[in-house]
Amino acid sequence: MLRYVIVLALLITAPAAAHHGWSSYDESKSLTVTGTLTQVNWTNPHGTAQMTWNKELWTIVLAPTQRMDARGLTQAMIAPGQRVILTGYARRDGTREMRIERITAGGKTVELR
Repeated sequence: MLRYVIVLALLITAPAAAHHGWSSYDESKSLTVTGTLTQVNWTNPHGTAQMTWNKELWTIVLAPTQRMDARGLTQAMIAPGQRVILTGYARRDGTREMRIERITAGGKTVELR
């Protein structure tokens, strides 16, 4: 019985442990970049994308897909090859990753947070 309780506890906590907190991003320094998306993952707990900016590959952390849909940002608007303007925060540790607050795609600006 104890084995089942342990397995159940691990299954319940694994998704929470895998999701990172927002404190790893430097909210004191807003960053706005323009570029072309090279990869997009329309997934939960939040979408992600990749783009090259300043000759370096960056990971882009978006909002949950339901929020993006509700605010008018469609998957087609951010498909690979789409040029976008992103405003957000880079990671504090220097990892080339941004948490996005605002995106302009297809002539439309959408607040993600």
